[in-house]
Amino acid sequence: MYPPKPTSRFIFLTLTLVLLLTLSFTVTSFGDTNVDNDDEDAEGIEELLALDEEAENQENPHVKSPETEVLSKAQKIVIELNQDSTKRVIDANEFVLVLGYAPWCPRSAELMPQFAEAATELKEMGRDVVMAKIDAERYPKAASNLGIKGYPTMLLFVNGSSQAYTGGFTSQEIVIWASKKTGESVIRVNSDIQAKEFLKKHSMFAVGLFEKFEVCEVILQIFAQSGCTMNAGSEYEEFIKAATSHNEIQFVETSEMGVANILFPNMKLSYPFVGLVKSELDRYTTFEGTLKMEDILQFLDVYKFPLVTTVTELNSVRVFSTRIKFQVKVYIFAEADDFKNVVEPLQNVARKFKPKVLFLYIDIKDDNLAKPFLTLLGREEAEETVVAAFDNKISSKYLLESDPTPSKIEEFCSGVLHGTLAPFYKSQPIPDNTEGSIQTIVGKTFDELILSSPQNTFLEVHTPRCITCEATSKKVEKLAKHFKGLDDLTFARIDAYANEHPKLQVNDYPTLLFYPAHDKSNPIKLPSKSSLKDLATLINKNLKTDHKTKDEL
Repeated sequence: MYPPKPTSRFIFLTLTLVLLLTLSFTVTSFGDTNVDNDDEDAEGIEELLALDEEAENQENPHVKSPETEVLSKAQKIVIELNQDSTKRVIDANEFVLVLGYAPWCPRSAELMPQFAEAATELKEMGRDVVMAKIDAERYPKAASNLGIKGYPTMLLFVNGSSQAYTGGFTSQEIVIWASKKTGESVIRVNSDIQAKEFLKKHSMFAVGLFEKFEVCEVILQIFAQSGCTMNAGSEYEEFIKAATSHNEIQFVETSEMGVANILFPNMKLSYPFVGLVKSELDRYTTFEGTLKMEDILQFLDVYKFPLVTTVTELNSVRVFSTRIKFQVKVYIFAEADDFKNVVEPLQNVARKFKPKVLFLYIDIKDDNLAKPFLTLLGREEAEETVVAAFDNKISSKYLLESDPTPSKIEEFCSGVLHGTLAPFYKSQPIPDNTEGSIQTIVGKTFDELILSSPQNTFLEVHTPRCITCEATSKKVEKLAKHFKGLDDLTFARIDAYANEHPKLQVNDYPTLLFYPAHDKSNPIKLPSKSSLKDLATLINKNLKTDHKTKDEL
């Protein structure tokens, strides 16, 4: 039997959190402008780059480190656009991948080196795509015309028409996405030498082994351009359709068994075969379903994640908005050094629960990513490792309240997955209620002092951020003094921001609830905006009703 569902407030907070995370990192479909060289254009780009390099060498003859030199050259390959040159560059080239950024944006700063490295690799691959960047803040008018509303924004112009960038944010992921959009979706490898060269450049890829490469090219072209679905075709056609649809993973195909064994070693392969290769402990995963496009895509979307995924500003949207609905997501919040010490044991635990559980690590010091989740758990000020889980199936959250050792985490995950662990509800420490006319209720005392109390209870539900709660609290304090001395009436209040209970489902604050002694399961909601006199009248009315009900019973 599943434990009770959490409050609707928790569900609302969770949805709000996901929405905020999604909105905080915009990846839209337009680009814009920026610039230092007003005459920069598509024509003569190579000459201008060479001239810049020569001038820099004359001005600064000091020897640079290899890493700095590589990054410097990579950044030069990326064209700086401005108000005048943007249209000319886009119109003069079939493919232009544009990065819209703001100088002050930390996500932009994190992405730009990856973008520059991708530009270098695409150039070395001979891809006919121009890489350009735009300071959207410096040129707000041009940015507005092109539709840039957030930073960073990436978009691809194809013959002047833009489309949204939907790939990942490492240099390799940018290369894969751009390559698929501007060239072939699958790389064919025919020899051992080609296979070994391919492995040097790709750390994650989907490999397909087929006896024959038979596919209706015309149909596939229509499919790729229209985005429409197709009826099931041959197994190879399904593989190609999956490759065309999936923009994050490089696909490679071969008909040679020896080549396949280099790409996917130590496995007994047979025709046809599809597998996923990653650069981690869980390196090789074999696809075991029916070779249909949707099944292949689902397989890749589940297993593309590492055993334990490190969530960053750049990949957070992709992680949280994945179309695969894992039943459980387990979050490990820890300092980077602490996580490094346990990552391998955690990977072994994660392997046991895949594909039902997605393990995510977030640096506990990252306020933007960690704090929203820690707030949901009442652990905003936590400094030590926190392990929590969210069960999407029943919309519940769980907290590991013992030492986060690998064995305890495994036991915790098993309990969440099988429904044997009680959900977690936030609670402040139990207060001392020996003095005062109003009792302070917390999550841990809600059952005892509200639901199990033999008295009638007037409960004020408030939050610290509520604008009108203070005025209501003053009225409640006056009411408590007025009714002081009644043995069958207790006044209480609870901070709903810091405390939760499955039987307390409140969305508006302040909320005033009267719990009759004879029926605590059906509290009566009183209007919080009523005057002091009207509230006193309603309390007396409900007290009389309760006395009458008791007499009848």
